[in-house]
Amino acid sequence: MDELSRRNALLAGGALGAFGALAMVTPARAEPWSWSPQGSVAGDGAGVDPLGVWDPEADELVASLLDRGEAPRVNDLLRTWTRNGQPLPAGLPTDLRDFMEYARQLPQWTDPGKLATAVDFNKKRGLYLGVLYGLASGMMSTVIPKEARAVYYSKGGHDLKDRISKTAKLGYDIGSANAYGPDGQMVVTCVKTRLVHAAVRHLLPQSPHWVHSADEDIPISQNDIMVTWHSLPTTVMRHLTAWKVPIPAHESDAFLHSWQVAAHMLGVRDEYIPNSWDQANSQAAQVLDPIIAPTPEGAKLADRLLRLGFNLDLAILSKGVLGAFTRFLLGDEIADGLAIAREPVWDPLLRVSWGPFIAVREGVLTIAPPTQEAYWLFDEFLRQFALWYLAELRMPISIELPTMNRDMSRPPR
Repeated sequence: MDELSRRNALLAGGALGAFGALAMVTPARAEPWSWSPQGSVAGDGAGVDPLGVWDPEADELVASLLDRGEAPRVNDLLRTWTRNGQPLPAGLPTDLRDFMEYARQLPQWTDPGKLATAVDFNKKRGLYLGVLYGLASGMMSTVIPKEARAVYYSKGGHDLKDRISKTAKLGYDIGSANAYGPDGQMVVTCVKTRLVHAAVRHLLPQSPHWVHSADEDIPISQNDIMVTWHSLPTTVMRHLTAWKVPIPAHESDAFLHSWQVAAHMLGVRDEYIPNSWDQANSQAAQVLDPIIAPTPEGAKLADRLLRLGFNLDLAILSKGVLGAFTRFLLGDEIADGLAIAREPVWDPLLRVSWGPFIAVREGVLTIAPPTQEAYWLFDEFLRQFALWYLAELRMPISIELPTMNRDMSRPPR
């Protein structure tokens, strides 16, 4: 069977099975799904609520691999697949190889020129992006209830540092030169992550702890992936805009495009991928903004995240300072919900001095912030956080299929 026919068959069969049947047990929204697919990169679509859409192609395949006991062997083989243009390893199960061969293809609407411009944007804004990916996006994941529960009860919840390193890899790979080119790694990272999502969908419903806490039957819907997506590029651009960082329109569009391609490569249907920042903000207003809320699982994850900097012996990244930046980036309501203590020095310093610091750094102002010490502290924080972010990438990182959920009888690492 050729690839196109095989994919159509999977889509049709999956839609009647994993998609059609499970949609009936999907929790309802507070408000009906209203975002129009005309605002997507596809320009059209069925308009089906993504809460009831998963990834039937990958889900059926990975469930079979796990049930057949082939995941450990697959993980061993895929450790050697690290570059986008590299042939798939010999010895992979035929059904997995067939899936990965078409899953690794970039969408037809990919614009190489925009991807090249995105590299320039990432170089210019690398220090800001590290902090925003790590604190604004990373900490936001702890107040996205479904994501927090999925992380906490899955295998990633046991070794949070390992999971963070894999998340950091996604942000690093998309910002690297030639991210989607033959020598890059972003395609590999996305395809492997797509397979991991499918494994988690199969495994988490077998966890009594997750089942007891979750308000859904199957995790990581297309809606959930887009929620996480908005916690990354949409949230980053919101902050850069609020900070009045001057960004040329073509660079802003290019940054968005790099993440549009990423969403497609993660298995999101094109009809759910926004075609502009206006559409991204419109969709985020429905899928992300209203659902932000603390959970017991999220508060525990947040506390562990804030302690990671201390473990790297970077003094300026103490729990208190990281907490203050989290409060500054995400607001008092989220910070209070995560039980993040207020900092008597850093909280007011950030409120008063961060804006002028950014303006001076970007050449908008020629005068220093209120105190030179604040300028140095902020610049040092950006530098140290970048080191922290990159420190997670010093050892080879292998994104692998989990074969079990978190063992709740063992203390986390």
